[in-house]
Amino acid sequence: MFKIGLAIWSLGYTMTLDSLKEQLWLAKQIGVEGVQLWCVDYGPNKPCALDPDRCDSKCRREVAELMSSYGLQISGFCAQLSGPRGLGGLDDPEGIGRRIEKTKKALELAASMEAPIVTTHPGRIPEDKGDPAYRVIRRSICEIAKFAEDVGAYFCIETGMEPTVILRNFLEDVGSPALKVNYDPANLLRYGVEEVIRGVRILGPWIVHTHAKDYNPETRRATVGEGLVPWERYLKELKAQGFKGWLALEDETGKDVVNSLKKGREFLKALLSKL
Repeated sequence: MFKIGLAIWSLGYTMTLDSLKEQLWLAKQIGVEGVQLWCVDYGPNKPCALDPDRCDSKCRREVAELMSSYGLQISGFCAQLSGPRGLGGLDDPEGIGRRIEKTKKALELAASMEAPIVTTHPGRIPEDKGDPAYRVIRRSICEIAKFAEDVGAYFCIETGMEPTVILRNFLEDVGSPALKVNYDPANLLRYGVEEVIRGVRILGPWIVHTHAKDYNPETRRATVGEGLVPWERYLKELKAQGFKGWLALEDETGKDVVNSLKKGREFLKALLSKL
């Protein structure tokens, strides 16, 4: 039904293939079936080995061989960029052409490696379609989604920057079969616990990948099963909507992450056995 993976950046930066090898070894110890790989540079002086401007055909073969050697699958890729004024930057006209082209290259990379999912926060989608930022983000994502259609990939907007009904309206407005959703339940807690469940119903037809992350307001930890996300209700709703894909564990806190991911994996495994 569901497959448990992890977001590789939870284990640090993938700056070289040696660091990827170390991360895959850890993923295997944690007990997951696959990983979501990061595929754009982290900053001007923080390269990513899988950035499509750097990862050529030889690099891609080496990555595929590494994945196979550890018996792990690639659930997808993350191409999280930032604009001059915020996360994603596909809503900001300044330098947007470079971000669009980088995202297209990430989609081509994902398709070439037979894991054709690329997730990101593209920027906050305004509710008002007359907002200039709405026109900018719609235009940029239409161009990216069309490219995704052409290469046989999915461009996935991650939940959390706007309520799910606004995201659904945007998805319907763009109307591309290649534009999908990466569902992160913890990101939606800012709109209340019920939004986590309601959002699955609202976005169900578009969900092709998920992040398994939690949030505990007292400890500020992200360990799955130790926070506010109502996991049993959430997973039952995903199942009811026909989702059969990845639950990619994610913990970006930097606090005892490996144990956190192990606990999350064990929690999910036990819960899934009861569904």
